[in-house]
Amino acid sequence: MGAIVRRRASVPETLTKLAYQTMQQGKSLMGQAHKEASSRLMGLLAPDGKPKTEPLPAELLARLLKAMDQLTERDWQEAQQGLYPTSLLFDAPWLDWAARYPLLWLDLPLTWRRRQERKVRDLPSDVNHEAYPDYYLQNFHHQTDGYLSDHSAALYDLGVEILFNGTADPMRRRILGPLRRGLEAFAHRPASSLRVLDVATGTGRTLRQLRGALPQAQLVGLDLSSAYLRQANRWLSQLNGELAQLVQGNGEAMPFADGCFQAVSCVFLLHELPAQARQNVIDEAFRLLEPGGVLVLADSVQLQDSPEFKVAMENFRRVFHEPYYRDYLSDSIETRLSQAGFEAITAESHFMTRVWSARKPA
Repeated sequence: MGAIVRRRASVPETLTKLAYQTMQQGKSLMGQAHKEASSRLMGLLAPDGKPKTEPLPAELLARLLKAMDQLTERDWQEAQQGLYPTSLLFDAPWLDWAARYPLLWLDLPLTWRRRQERKVRDLPSDVNHEAYPDYYLQNFHHQTDGYLSDHSAALYDLGVEILFNGTADPMRRRILGPLRRGLEAFAHRPASSLRVLDVATGTGRTLRQLRGALPQAQLVGLDLSSAYLRQANRWLSQLNGELAQLVQGNGEAMPFADGCFQAVSCVFLLHELPAQARQNVIDEAFRLLEPGGVLVLADSVQLQDSPEFKVAMENFRRVFHEPYYRDYLSDSIETRLSQAGFEAITAESHFMTRVWSARKPA
């Protein structure tokens, strides 16, 4: 009788997992279909702007699909372990994205023209250039307005979902396990007293993951773009509970006191920084952490840890304007963490994302 009860109890879990897998497969198919259709259209309408990429060998495609499946399974298992609620797996603004999808298509000709003409500083005329570092004043990904307009912020999340075939949030969630384990050093304190900073928070997708995993913590998000912070405020205001604090600032010189955070996260930033700026951000994270605090970084895999994905990495660099990506691919993040003073440095890869965790000595 007990076995029957257990079997019945597992039915909702099985159905939920099936729903999650089906959703991920649907997002993957949508991403592939969009990229295939847009590539064909660009070949017809703007052939001179079509980047020269290498075909992906069948073996590499199989490895990518296997790594994607492993990511999805890991995402499900960590939700079942209680690292974050299962509801977070389904957290996406579907209706909003559906409404914005036509705008993504309307924006494509501008992207093609920008790539064709090699215009990488095609920014809004009202941008105050003195307010930003020079490396930031570019059209990363060839996207309209770079990171400096509400239009760009409105399309960013949808574009990233398509780029990663629906795996952007599962990859972001890989920071939650090491971050929660790092915060165990402060388990004797009330959860509501813990402060967590997300550097380069963008539109707030990582902050949503953090809120799901840490419902009582004080969350702070910092970003250079006021437009992206406005979008983050719109997304985050939909959540129940205490709102995250959003601050405009440069990750190389953050406007916070020494040792005022117990954890710092940083997702998909390092590959868009020059080498020295990369080190500066890591040094700043060390300064801001209380002794014993944890830093968790997530960014693209690199040549040393994932040489089998080299062709995919090279194609990414050719298709999207990523001026510092080639240097990032061979950069030693572990060395940079050590130079900043961190210890207990670990790293692991999940699909196309590498995650580092490091602790500030107590």
